[in-house]
Amino acid sequence: MRIAILADIHGNVLALEAVLDDLRQRGGADLVVNLGDCVSGPLWPRETMERLQGLDLPTVRGNHDRRVARDPLEDAMWPSDRYAHDRLTPAQREALFALPVTLEVAPGVVAFHARPDHDEKYLNETIADGRLVRAPLAAITRRLKALDPACRIAFCGHSHRSGLIHIPDGPVIFNPGSIGCPAYDDSTPPAHVSEQGSPHARYGIVEFGEPGRPDRFEAIAIDYDHEAAARQAEQAERPEWAHALRTGFMPG
Repeated sequence: MRIAILADIHGNVLALEAVLDDLRQRGGADLVVNLGDCVSGPLWPRETMERLQGLDLPTVRGNHDRRVARDPLEDAMWPSDRYAHDRLTPAQREALFALPVTLEVAPGVVAFHARPDHDEKYLNETIADGRLVRAPLAAITRRLKALDPACRIAFCGHSHRSGLIHIPDGPVIFNPGSIGCPAYDDSTPPAHVSEQGSPHARYGIVEFGEPGRPDRFEAIAIDYDHEAAARQAEQAERPEWAHALRTGFMPG
C-alpha cells in the first residue's frame, strides 16, 4: 500500500496543485491523507477549499481549521484566520469544523494534526531561543500517551518541519512538512518561529512493506511558482508572509 501525506496547505492552492502534479508523475498513491490547516492564510482560501472538497480526501482538523470556523464575534481572530473566514461560505466553515481530530487511515496507522489529544501543541518539537527544535525523546513519548498502543505509524503536521522519529517500542512518527507555508512566527508565549529554510512545497509518501520487509518513508520537496504566491500575500498586505514564501525564513 502506498499513502501520500499532505499537511499545512494554508490556502496555497498553487503549491497544492504542484504537489498533486508531482504525485501523479510518481505514479500516484492508493490513498492521499490531509493532515489539516487547509486554508488559513492570505492567499487563496476559497479556491483551496473548493479544490480539496473536490478531492474528498481523508482529512483531520488542524488548529487553524478550527479557528477559521469559529464565529469571529466570539474571540479576536488572528489575521490569517480572519482572511480565510471572510472568504469561505458558512457551509465550508462548517465542513472544516466537522473534521475529526484523529483518524485511523489504515490498520495501525493514525493521522492527526499536532498531537493525538490536542490540535495546537507540538509533538516532535520544543521551543528554545525563540525557535522550534527537536524535543527530547522522553517528552515526545509522554505526548503520545493518548495514542492507541496498537498504532505503529503516526502522521502529524502542525510544526511545518519535516521529520521522521522512531519511538523505541513504539510508533514511527512522520511529519511531511508544510505544502504551502514554509515559515511562520507565533506570538503565543513563548514567541517563536518555524523555518523550513527554502520555499519548496513539501509532502510525503509512505510505502508499506510486505511481511519481512521494512516500510519506506519519503520526504519530498518540490519547487513551484512561489513568487506568485508571495505577490498574492503582498496584495493582502502581509509582507512577512511574502518573505517567508520567497525564502523559507521569517524576516529579520
